[in-house]
Amino acid sequence: MSEISVTAMEPLHFGVEVTEGTLTTGHRVRVPPSLLDELGLSEADAPAVVRETFGFLLEREPATSILAEFSLDDVSRFFPDFLDELTTRLAS
Repeated sequence: MSEISVTAMEPLHFGVEVTEGTLTTGHRVRVPPSLLDELGLSEADAPAVVRETFGFLLEREPATSILAEFSLDDVSRFFPDFLDELTTRLAS
């Protein structure tokens, strides 16, 4: 089981630490305002979007395979089902 820690760094930019056993990885993530608009969410929802995105990614690859820095709009290029899955996760 992975532990995900999300820390706001500046508006719509977050630091994420993922701990899997004794290994911890660090990531810097940007949440594009257009993604929040598409999901019908506000900036206040951004940390939850980041957390759910990492949950999605960790179900598909180890933390060591997740890019150290990326924008959430890049995820759909690698995982076409990302936005549908994210919408479902956020509705739960």
